[in-house]
Amino acid sequence: MTPSRSLSRPLDDIAFIDRARDRLTFLYGPRAEEVLRRLLTLLSHRRGAMPVHDGSEPVPLWSERDQWLITYGDSLLDGDRPPLEALEAFLEARLPDSFSGIHLLPFFPWSSDDGFSVIHYREVDPALGDWSHIRRLGERRDLMVDLVLNHVSRESLWFVDYLSGSLPGRDFFIEMDPATDLSAVVRPRSSPLLVPVSTRRGTRHLWATFSEDQIDLNFANPDVLLEFVGILLFYLEQGARIIRLDAIAYLWKEAGTPCIHLPQTHEVVRLLRAIVDHMAPGTLLLTETNVPHRENLGYFGLDRLSDGGLDRLPSPPDEAHLVYQFPLPPLLLHTLTSGEAGTLARWLESLPALPPGCSYLNFTASHDGIGVRPLEGWLPPHEIEALLELMHRFGGFVSMRAAPDGSDSPYEINITWFEAMKGTRRGPDPWQVERFLCSQHLMLALQGIPALYLHSLTGTLNDHEGVERSGRLRSINRRHWQRDELDELLDSRNTPTREVFLALKRRLAVRREEPCFHPDAPQRVVPSPPELLVLERGPLAEGRRLLAIHNVSDRRQPLELAMLGRHRWFDLLENTPWERCESLAPYRSLWLVLPGDTTIDDG
Repeated sequence: MTPSRSLSRPLDDIAFIDRARDRLTFLYGPRAEEVLRRLLTLLSHRRGAMPVHDGSEPVPLWSERDQWLITYGDSLLDGDRPPLEALEAFLEARLPDSFSGIHLLPFFPWSSDDGFSVIHYREVDPALGDWSHIRRLGERRDLMVDLVLNHVSRESLWFVDYLSGSLPGRDFFIEMDPATDLSAVVRPRSSPLLVPVSTRRGTRHLWATFSEDQIDLNFANPDVLLEFVGILLFYLEQGARIIRLDAIAYLWKEAGTPCIHLPQTHEVVRLLRAIVDHMAPGTLLLTETNVPHRENLGYFGLDRLSDGGLDRLPSPPDEAHLVYQFPLPPLLLHTLTSGEAGTLARWLESLPALPPGCSYLNFTASHDGIGVRPLEGWLPPHEIEALLELMHRFGGFVSMRAAPDGSDSPYEINITWFEAMKGTRRGPDPWQVERFLCSQHLMLALQGIPALYLHSLTGTLNDHEGVERSGRLRSINRRHWQRDELDELLDSRNTPTREVFLALKRRLAVRREEPCFHPDAPQRVVPSPPELLVLERGPLAEGRRLLAIHNVSDRRQPLELAMLGRHRWFDLLENTPWERCESLAPYRSLWLVLPGDTTIDDG
């Protein structure tokens, strides 16, 4: 259910103006005052449309009831019904209370990359529905909308302006002499960085980080920044509560630098944070940065990073509210296919304690592939290679990126999460469903907010036909379900789709009622044998604590944890006092709760 927001602050708020001025001075130097005046005028014109409440009670940013769904607007098709309407009907019929929020992947008119090459930012693709459908989806759930601000489609009006030399698009893109040395640029793709374009002024070469159809925007031009501030405010007016900053790490370009995580990029994020805090308090910013762990943490607004994680955060934090746990999917994949949790446990132990107002978004699968770069520093190259080979055996693909030396290196694994759980290093086995559910139980138990991809809920298989139709490897994990086909699988007995769906629905119902799963509740890795991953959540103020125990192997494992002894635990998943057992079946998970002020000895 979408929480109301606090009243926006006065536009003459000196603290906000000072924050905005500092950000703009860093970005635009002597032009900062002019840009600030234009920004304040824009905010003044849009102020009346911002969602507010009476401010009588503070609204928390999140709670244990926060569980988000990730889906495309057309992941479900139902005859001639607008897909967004069909999605809403499915959620109301099958998942009315399971999710507090929905990440609706780009629903704008687009030309490629399944929506991430945007043609019109303020329109809904008529093949999906209209803004009324978007607003209805946001009435009962928090709505997450993508702000695709790094690049735009070649079919956009801005690009048409550029080709003809007309304003405003004429100066919205980054021209670069192809002789310029750009070897330092960090690439997420293996396609050429510069794209030749025929214009009235002759051939020009434009920066294109992701593809020749996704032309990067020039944020060194303040007109581009102000245009996106207007788009951001428009999304908030339509009911968005979470703004996902897509591909934000690559936003600012400067020849001779890696063009990733530049200081100017962080200043843009800080400015957007200041604006949403000012105009619609309670709005959350989520940064999408599929990079190694320490780099990802930088988007909380860190002053610096140490080998152990965070040195210190500003008070209060001034960048993203949330960052993705990008190392989680590949490390969890390694854990469940190798049968040892040691590496995953070490990574979890490295996570820093975060101050109020910062948290993690946990996930195993999304519309993209499983990132390989976040494994850097956690798995040796031979382990990564073994994992990639295994995913090939399970029907997956590997997308590549261009390294600085011109060679290609793995960037992401393209496979559905259910198919990735098909077996272990020894090959396929009968434990696919159990292994898959273990992965979801573990993810749901972690500190932060969990997000489940629709195709995880339905145990979707690899869509090789989709790959053949589109020519894109990511299509393997972007199937379009026909509603009647999905309903038949969900209503038929003994289908993996039904088994997975009902099991996850039940786990979500249990999780949202348990205060130990509050995103801010403390998390600790409990020492255990490598075949087990044991987490303690809590203790909370009243002493309540939870143990999440997971057998990550295909063998029954002894359950010899000293902290289990002498206490009467309650089994959340079975909703009954826990009956002690000597061992845990393959891929079995336990959520055990101990209420009250009880002293625990780890032994």
